[in-house]
Amino acid sequence: MYNDGIVIKGNKEGINTQIDISKFADFEDMLMNLIKKLSKGKHFYKGTTLILKIDLKAITQKNVQTLKEVLLNQIELKDIVLEDIEKNIEKDEEKDKKVFSGVYEGKTRFIRKAVRGGQCINYPGNIVIIGDVNSGAEVSAAGNVIVLGTLKGKVSAGTNGNTKAFIAAFSLQPELLKIAKCMAMSPDDTGKPKYPELAKIKDGIIIVEPYLPNKYIY
Repeated sequence: MYNDGIVIKGNKEGINTQIDISKFADFEDMLMNLIKKLSKGKHFYKGTTLILKIDLKAITQKNVQTLKEVLLNQIELKDIVLEDIEKNIEKDEEKDKKVFSGVYEGKTRFIRKAVRGGQCINYPGNIVIIGDVNSGAEVSAAGNVIVLGTLKGKVSAGTNGNTKAFIAAFSLQPELLKIAKCMAMSPDDTGKPKYPELAKIKDGIIIVEPYLPNKYIY
């Protein structure tokens, strides 16, 4: 979707507006475009609260006063609340860092195809690949990496420092494994695994063991 520097969304708290001030020539240019955009839905916005997310370091206190006065008068808003977009970004980044303190938490991305050589995939959560990871491919996740196929590329888990993260595959034959700050490479003389395997950190190093969670009970 095309982004002209102003994104407006309505929610239960009011009108949520995010502004990328770098897309405008100056403050006056931004204000003119904001008024023009809000005016199109003036009858919807009248009497509501406008939550305005903007880089407060990029505008002066006088700009803030002008912004409030003009919008309150022309759009007939109930109130205007300014939020520093840079601080919100920092909070989101900090939240992502805290998501993966264990093994099972967090959001997951599913990839339903093979990851080809030369492709790079990076995600701030768990990654589940339904297919192979070919030689020359790179996969990085803040959480865990699970490959329902053959893993032959370079794979990193726990990129935010989570030492409890793991890497699992039906056939684990990686060029390189990395979990948090620990790294391991496959020996040259290893054959094709006969069973699924799981790589994790134990006593400060990466170990690989068969993934046999439960035995059948008859």
